[in-house]
Amino acid sequence: MVDLSSLFAGKTRPLIGLDISSSAVKLVELSDVNGRQRCLERYAIEPLPRDAVSDGNIAQLEVVADAVRRAWKRMQTTTRQAALALPAGAVITKKIILPAGLREMEMEAQVESEANQYIPFAIDEVNLDFQVIGPAPGGDEEVEVLIAASRKEKVEDRVAVAEAAGLKPTVMDVESLAAQAALDLVRAQLPEGGRNRIVALVDAGANLLKTTIFRNEQQLYSREQPFGGNQLTQDIARHYGMNTDEAEAAKRTASLPENYETELLRPFMDSLALEVSRSLQFFFTSTTYNQVDHVILAGGCAVIPGMDQVVAARTQVAALTANPFSSMTLSQRIRPKNLSADAPALMVATGLALRRFDE
Repeated sequence: MVDLSSLFAGKTRPLIGLDISSSAVKLVELSDVNGRQRCLERYAIEPLPRDAVSDGNIAQLEVVADAVRRAWKRMQTTTRQAALALPAGAVITKKIILPAGLREMEMEAQVESEANQYIPFAIDEVNLDFQVIGPAPGGDEEVEVLIAASRKEKVEDRVAVAEAAGLKPTVMDVESLAAQAALDLVRAQLPEGGRNRIVALVDAGANLLKTTIFRNEQQLYSREQPFGGNQLTQDIARHYGMNTDEAEAAKRTASLPENYETELLRPFMDSLALEVSRSLQFFFTSTTYNQVDHVILAGGCAVIPGMDQVVAARTQVAALTANPFSSMTLSQRIRPKNLSADAPALMVATGLALRRFDE
């Protein structure tokens, strides 16, 4: 059985959630108060140069490690254990049914045998792990098991970044599963805690618009589109005669001419809302569902003022900007105003930090 460092590792204390995206590295550290209330102790976001991470692959290991090291130092923490995640596209997952009551060695053998049918690589080229989800729908005599596998080099690249930054990687998760864990915190803000509601999590990042639709704990649909904040950066560069770095800096510091909002920002917001609407339409046409109750906006683009209103108007679905920390206490070092702007981009890092509290 090949260990995945592990995708489903147990309790680790304390722990930093480390999200390596195409535009930045994001670190989150949580604690608990009286064993019940979650507390955001500290977080940091460090931008990455363009192409340091491309299509989920770490292209410039030393550059990314330096960014992680700077973010970790800025957090002023002594915690070095870290939970990381692989992009969903780098992980093959499959649910299988096995007899209940198998010993661990027997289950490992069966999982490896099943995995050979679904993984298009030699078994010694992948990291493989599994977790028992619970009783199978057919009855108590069987259990449902989730298998996860990834090419070894995908895991090793992220481990190498963490270690080069002075951290100790102890958990390797999947970005989509980490985001789902953080979504549970956001969904609690919805009427009746979002129970039996169909919720679309829209992660609008630098390069991709990821739409994942859930009902309770079940994922119903997922779609990725090549659309994100870098498109707005390129529009700014062309419109004002800047290079890409200048345009990105001007966008981040809000130092653009008055016509920026009407000529570039608002059309970008309309285009993003249109892409969200298209994703929902694809969901309706490819499943038996015909409605979505809530859209939750995450990622860097979600913090654009009024983005939730534009999406709600286009989709005719109530939209909410993600804040996984709304029900948490905040340490004194956290600045609430800064956090409100950063929170939507911290979903994956927060989900990873939650692994600290695994049973």
